[in-house]
Amino acid sequence: MDPALVSLIAACIAFVGSHFALSHPLRAPLVRALGERPFLGLYTLVAFLTLGWIVLAFRAAPADIGGAPGPAGDVLWAAASLLTIVALVLLFGSFRGNPAVPETPAEKVAAAAPRGIFAVTRHPMMWAFALWAIAHMLIFWSTRTMIVAAAILLLALLGAHLQDRKKRALQGEAWAHWEAQTSYWPRWSGLLSAGWGLWLAAILLWLAITWLHLWLAGLPAGIWRWAG
Repeated sequence: MDPALVSLIAACIAFVGSHFALSHPLRAPLVRALGERPFLGLYTLVAFLTLGWIVLAFRAAPADIGGAPGPAGDVLWAAASLLTIVALVLLFGSFRGNPAVPETPAEKVAAAAPRGIFAVTRHPMMWAFALWAIAHMLIFWSTRTMIVAAAILLLALLGAHLQDRKKRALQGEAWAHWEAQTSYWPRWSGLLSAGWGLWLAAILLWLAITWLHLWLAGLPAGIWRWAG
Protein backbone atom coordinates (compact mmCIF):
# COMPACT_ATOMS: atom_id res chain seq x y z
CA MET A 1 0.00 0.00 0.00
CA ASP A 2 1.15 3.52 -0.76
CA PRO A 3 2.87 5.03 2.33
CA ALA A 4 0.75 8.17 2.00
CA LEU A 5 -2.42 6.08 2.23
CA VAL A 6 -1.04 4.30 5.30
CA SER A 7 -0.39 7.71 6.86
CA LEU A 8 -3.92 8.83 5.95
CA ILE A 9 -5.46 5.73 7.56
CA ALA A 10 -3.36 6.30 10.68
CA ALA A 11 -4.43 9.96 10.79
CA CYS A 12 -8.11 9.02 10.51
CA ILE A 13 -7.75 6.42 13.28
CA ALA A 14 -6.02 9.02 15.46
CA PHE A 15 -8.71 11.63 14.77
CA VAL A 16 -11.68 9.34 15.37
CA GLY A 17 -10.07 7.38 18.19
CA SER A 18 -8.93 10.44 20.13
CA HIS A 19 -12.37 12.00 19.74
CA PHE A 20 -14.07 8.93 21.19
CA ALA A 21 -11.49 8.52 23.95
CA LEU A 22 -11.59 12.16 25.05
CA SER A 23 -15.37 12.35 24.81
CA HIS A 24 -16.03 9.20 26.83
CA PRO A 25 -13.60 7.14 28.97
CA LEU A 26 -10.93 9.82 29.39
CA ARG A 27 -13.17 12.87 29.79
CA ALA A 28 -14.12 12.54 33.46
CA PRO A 29 -10.62 11.70 34.81
CA LEU A 30 -9.00 14.42 32.72
CA VAL A 31 -11.55 17.02 33.80
CA ARG A 32 -10.88 16.09 37.43
CA ALA A 33 -7.13 16.32 36.89
CA LEU A 34 -6.98 19.42 34.69
CA GLY A 35 -10.24 21.29 35.17
CA GLU A 36 -12.96 21.92 32.59
CA ARG A 37 -11.31 24.74 30.61
CA PRO A 38 -7.84 23.16 30.34
CA PHE A 39 -9.48 19.90 29.28
CA LEU A 40 -11.40 21.69 26.52
CA GLY A 41 -8.13 23.28 25.43
CA LEU A 42 -6.48 19.86 25.27
CA TYR A 43 -9.46 18.41 23.40
CA THR A 44 -9.33 21.22 20.84
CA LEU A 45 -5.57 20.92 20.41
CA VAL A 46 -5.73 17.16 19.80
CA ALA A 47 -8.62 17.62 17.35
CA PHE A 48 -6.77 20.27 15.34
CA LEU A 49 -3.49 18.33 15.31
CA THR A 50 -5.09 15.10 14.12
CA LEU A 51 -7.28 16.95 11.60
CA GLY A 52 -4.20 18.73 10.29
CA TRP A 53 -2.51 15.35 9.90
CA ILE A 54 -5.51 14.15 7.85
CA VAL A 55 -5.28 17.20 5.56
CA LEU A 56 -1.54 16.75 4.96
CA ALA A 57 -1.84 12.99 4.41
CA PHE A 58 -4.83 13.46 2.09
CA ARG A 59 -2.92 15.90 -0.08
CA ALA A 60 0.04 13.53 -0.25
CA ALA A 61 -2.08 10.48 -1.13
CA PRO A 62 -2.69 9.49 -4.78
CA ALA A 63 -5.83 10.96 -6.32
CA ASP A 64 -6.64 7.96 -8.57
CA ILE A 65 -10.17 6.57 -8.60
CA GLY A 66 -9.04 3.09 -7.60
CA GLY A 67 -10.81 1.06 -10.27
CA ALA A 68 -14.13 2.92 -9.98
CA PRO A 69 -16.47 2.71 -13.01
CA GLY A 70 -15.76 6.30 -14.05
CA PRO A 71 -16.46 9.87 -13.03
CA ALA A 72 -19.75 10.62 -11.29
CA GLY A 73 -22.53 11.82 -13.58
CA ASP A 74 -25.05 14.61 -13.21
CA VAL A 75 -27.57 12.53 -11.25
CA LEU A 76 -25.06 11.73 -8.50
CA TRP A 77 -23.83 15.32 -8.45
CA ALA A 78 -27.41 16.55 -8.04
CA ALA A 79 -28.01 14.06 -5.20
CA ALA A 80 -24.78 15.09 -3.48
CA SER A 81 -25.70 18.75 -3.84
CA LEU A 82 -29.08 18.17 -2.19
CA LEU A 83 -27.45 16.20 0.63
CA THR A 84 -24.99 18.97 1.36
CA ILE A 85 -27.73 21.62 1.47
CA VAL A 86 -29.69 19.48 3.94
CA ALA A 87 -26.47 18.96 5.92
CA LEU A 88 -26.10 22.73 6.30
CA VAL A 89 -29.73 23.08 7.39
CA LEU A 90 -29.11 20.45 10.07
CA LEU A 91 -25.82 22.05 11.11
CA PHE A 92 -27.25 25.57 11.45
CA GLY A 93 -30.30 24.25 13.27
CA SER A 94 -28.14 22.42 15.81
CA PHE A 95 -26.71 25.66 17.21
CA ARG A 96 -29.95 26.75 18.87
CA GLY A 97 -31.91 24.98 21.58
CA ASN A 98 -29.70 21.89 21.71
CA PRO A 99 -30.05 20.12 25.09
CA ALA A 100 -27.09 17.89 24.25
CA VAL A 101 -24.67 20.79 24.75
CA PRO A 102 -22.22 19.85 27.54
CA GLU A 103 -23.15 20.96 31.07
CA THR A 104 -26.82 21.55 30.20
CA PRO A 105 -28.72 21.09 33.50
CA ALA A 106 -30.93 18.02 33.64
CA GLU A 107 -34.01 20.13 34.36
CA LYS A 108 -33.51 22.02 31.08
CA VAL A 109 -33.12 18.74 29.21
CA ALA A 110 -36.33 17.42 30.78
CA ALA A 111 -38.21 20.59 29.77
CA ALA A 112 -36.90 20.69 26.21
CA ALA A 113 -39.31 20.25 23.31
CA PRO A 114 -38.29 18.97 19.84
CA ARG A 115 -38.79 22.21 17.91
CA GLY A 116 -37.23 23.18 14.62
CA ILE A 117 -34.50 20.88 13.40
CA PHE A 118 -34.79 18.71 16.52
CA ALA A 119 -38.12 17.47 15.15
CA VAL A 120 -35.97 15.79 12.50
CA THR A 121 -33.35 14.21 14.78
CA ARG A 122 -31.87 14.82 18.20
CA HIS A 123 -28.42 14.65 16.58
CA PRO A 124 -28.60 17.24 13.77
CA MET A 125 -24.91 18.15 13.88
CA MET A 126 -23.82 14.52 13.70
CA TRP A 127 -26.17 13.84 10.81
CA ALA A 128 -24.86 16.94 9.03
CA PHE A 129 -21.38 15.41 9.09
CA ALA A 130 -22.79 12.04 8.03
CA LEU A 131 -24.57 13.54 5.01
CA TRP A 132 -21.39 15.41 4.05
CA ALA A 133 -19.50 12.11 4.10
CA ILE A 134 -22.15 10.28 2.08
CA ALA A 135 -22.25 13.08 -0.50
CA HIS A 136 -18.51 12.80 -1.05
CA MET A 137 -18.72 9.02 -1.28
CA LEU A 138 -21.25 9.42 -4.10
CA ILE A 139 -19.10 11.59 -6.32
CA PHE A 140 -15.42 11.17 -5.37
CA TRP A 141 -14.37 7.54 -5.74
CA SER A 142 -10.67 7.86 -4.98
CA THR A 143 -9.28 5.65 -2.24
CA ARG A 144 -8.19 8.67 -0.21
CA THR A 145 -11.67 10.22 -0.30
CA MET A 146 -13.33 6.97 0.74
CA ILE A 147 -10.97 6.63 3.71
CA VAL A 148 -11.68 10.12 5.03
CA ALA A 149 -15.42 10.01 4.32
CA ALA A 150 -15.76 6.61 6.02
CA ALA A 151 -13.94 7.96 9.08
CA ILE A 152 -16.25 10.98 9.30
CA LEU A 153 -19.32 8.79 8.80
CA LEU A 154 -18.21 6.45 11.60
CA LEU A 155 -17.42 9.37 13.90
CA ALA A 156 -20.82 10.95 13.28
CA LEU A 157 -23.13 7.95 13.58
CA LEU A 158 -21.29 5.99 16.27
CA GLY A 159 -20.55 9.23 18.09
CA ALA A 160 -24.26 10.06 18.22
CA HIS A 161 -25.03 6.62 19.65
CA LEU A 162 -22.30 6.94 22.27
CA GLN A 163 -23.54 10.41 23.19
CA ASP A 164 -27.00 8.99 23.88
CA ARG A 165 -25.50 6.30 26.09
CA LYS A 166 -23.38 8.79 28.03
CA LYS A 167 -26.23 11.26 28.52
CA ARG A 168 -28.53 8.45 29.65
CA ALA A 169 -26.00 7.48 32.31
CA LEU A 170 -25.44 11.07 33.44
CA GLN A 171 -28.97 12.47 33.31
CA GLY A 172 -31.21 9.44 33.67
CA GLU A 173 -34.90 10.21 33.29
CA ALA A 174 -34.29 13.69 31.90
CA TRP A 175 -32.44 12.31 28.88
CA ALA A 176 -34.83 9.37 28.57
CA HIS A 177 -37.68 11.90 28.29
CA TRP A 178 -35.81 13.76 25.53
CA GLU A 179 -35.08 10.50 23.71
CA ALA A 180 -38.76 9.52 23.87
CA GLN A 181 -39.74 12.75 22.09
CA THR A 182 -37.03 12.64 19.43
CA SER A 183 -35.36 10.23 17.05
CA TYR A 184 -31.82 9.06 16.39
CA TRP A 185 -32.70 8.32 12.76
CA PRO A 186 -33.84 11.44 10.89
CA ARG A 187 -37.52 12.00 10.26
CA TRP A 188 -37.03 13.85 7.01
CA SER A 189 -40.56 15.26 6.86
CA GLY A 190 -39.57 17.52 9.76
CA LEU A 191 -37.32 19.48 7.40
CA LEU A 192 -40.42 21.13 5.94
CA SER A 193 -41.03 22.93 9.23
CA ALA A 194 -37.42 23.92 9.85
CA GLY A 195 -38.17 27.53 8.88
CA TRP A 196 -37.48 29.51 5.72
CA GLY A 197 -34.79 31.58 7.41
CA LEU A 198 -32.77 28.49 8.21
CA TRP A 199 -33.13 27.18 4.67
CA LEU A 200 -32.15 30.55 3.19
CA ALA A 201 -29.03 30.79 5.35
CA ALA A 202 -28.06 27.23 4.46
CA ILE A 203 -28.53 27.78 0.72
CA LEU A 204 -26.55 31.03 0.72
CA LEU A 205 -23.65 29.42 2.58
CA TRP A 206 -23.87 26.38 0.30
CA LEU A 207 -23.53 28.65 -2.75
CA ALA A 208 -20.43 30.25 -1.22
CA ILE A 209 -18.84 26.95 -0.17
CA THR A 210 -19.43 25.26 -3.51
CA TRP A 211 -18.02 28.29 -5.32
CA LEU A 212 -14.89 28.13 -3.15
CA HIS A 213 -14.67 24.38 -3.83
CA LEU A 214 -13.14 25.09 -7.25
CA TRP A 215 -10.32 27.12 -5.70
CA LEU A 216 -9.76 24.86 -2.70
CA ALA A 217 -10.19 21.45 -4.33
CA GLY A 218 -9.67 22.24 -8.01
CA LEU A 219 -13.14 20.99 -8.96
CA PRO A 220 -16.41 22.89 -9.41
CA ALA A 221 -19.26 21.74 -7.18
CA GLY A 222 -22.95 22.47 -6.75
CA ILE A 223 -24.59 24.66 -9.38
CA TRP A 224 -21.16 25.92 -10.41
CA ARG A 225 -20.57 22.53 -12.01
CA TRP A 226 -23.23 23.40 -14.57
CA ALA A 227 -23.06 27.22 -14.52
CA GLY A 228 -19.35 27.23 -15.34
